[in-house]
Amino acid sequence: MGTTEVGWESVVSRRMARHHLTTPAASSPADVVRAMCGAHAQVLSAAEVSVALRLESATRVDIQRALWDDRTLVKTFGPRGTVHLLPAEDLPLWTAAFSALPRSGSARPESMRMTHNQTDQVIEAIGAALSEDELTIDELSEQVVARAGSWAGDLVMPAFQEFWPRWRQAIGTAAQAGVLCYGPNRGRKATYSNPQRFTPFEPENGEEALSEILRRFLHAYGPATPQQFAKWLATSPAVIAKLFAATPELREVELDGKPAWLVDGDSELPKERASGVRLLPYFDAYAVGSHPRELLFPGKAWTRALAGGQAGNYPVLLVDGLVAGVWHQRRAGRKLQVTVEPLRRLRAADLRDLDDQVSRLGEILDATPALTIGEVTVGGHA
Repeated sequence: MGTTEVGWESVVSRRMARHHLTTPAASSPADVVRAMCGAHAQVLSAAEVSVALRLESATRVDIQRALWDDRTLVKTFGPRGTVHLLPAEDLPLWTAAFSALPRSGSARPESMRMTHNQTDQVIEAIGAALSEDELTIDELSEQVVARAGSWAGDLVMPAFQEFWPRWRQAIGTAAQAGVLCYGPNRGRKATYSNPQRFTPFEPENGEEALSEILRRFLHAYGPATPQQFAKWLATSPAVIAKLFAATPELREVELDGKPAWLVDGDSELPKERASGVRLLPYFDAYAVGSHPRELLFPGKAWTRALAGGQAGNYPVLLVDGLVAGVWHQRRAGRKLQVTVEPLRRLRAADLRDLDDQVSRLGEILDATPALTIGEVTVGGHA
C-alpha cells in the first residue's frame, strides 16, 4: 500500500480549526494556549492578542487575569528557549520534555562557564530566592550570590554595554527546571517568580513527556517532519529523528511530494476549504509553527512577510489560511490606527471580513479602530 497523499488546502483547513482560527473557542485562555502548544510572549501585548482572538469575546484583560490573578497561565521560557505563555497545569509536562533534550548553544569561553555542580547550585538558589515573592533581576542577583557564593556574581558575560554576572546564564535552565517564571512587571522592570508558589509539582518522565509534546505538536501543526519539529524546539535533528522512529503510532503521509507525519487516529482532514480573513500579531504561533514555509507564505509573501526566512517578525494578514499581507497598528489614546498592506487583490467578502477583524482587534485592545489599506512603512519586529 502506497503512502497517502494529503492536499495542502485540507492541511490548512485542519490547522486553522485546531488553532481556533476558523471558529473562536468557547473555552478558557489556558485551553487555547494548550491547543497552540504555547503562545510566543516575548512581546506580551502580541501574545495577549494571539490568545484573545481565538476566544469568543475575550479581551487582553482576560488574558492578563489568567496570567496574574487566576494563575492558569504562566509566562516562562518555552520552545526554542524563547518566552512563551504556557498552561500552568502543563508545566510538569513541559519541564520534563525540556529536560530530555540535549543542552544546545555554542560553548561559552572557559572564563564564563559554570560546572554542572555550580549550575545546580544556582538553580537551587534561584528557586529558594523566588519561593516567597517576585524579585527584579537585581534583587534576584543579590539573593543568588548570597546563597550560591561570590563566584556566581563574577561579571563575565558580555551584554550590550556592560557585563552580567556569571549566574545569569542559568536563567533559562532554571525555568526549564520548573523553579523560575516571570511575574508581573513592577513599573518598567520585569520581575521573576517561582511557579511552585502557586501550583507545586514534580516533573514527569522526560522521554514520555517529549513524546506527548510531539503528539500535541502534530495535532496542531501536522503533518510535519522530524526536521520541522526539531526546528520548532531548536534542538538536535538527530535526537528528534530517533524520537519519530521510536513513536509507533505515527502515520506517514505525503505532503507537497514529500513525506510528513501525523498521529494515527488523529489524521482526519476536513473537506471544507479554509475561508475568510484573519489578522495575526507578531510571533503568532500559527505562522511560526506551520510548514512548509513556501506554501504558507506564497508569492510576494515570501519576501514581504518573512524576515530572512524567519516567521513572526511581521504581523500577517491571512486570507483563506495563507499569508496574503502584512499589517501594523499605531495607538494614540483610545484611537487605534490599523494599516493593512494586502499582497493580492481582496474580494468584496475579504474586505467585509477585514472590517470585522479590525473591529475585533479594537474590542480586544479596548480602543476605537480605524482601518487604512495601503503600504506598511515600518519594519518588522526584531
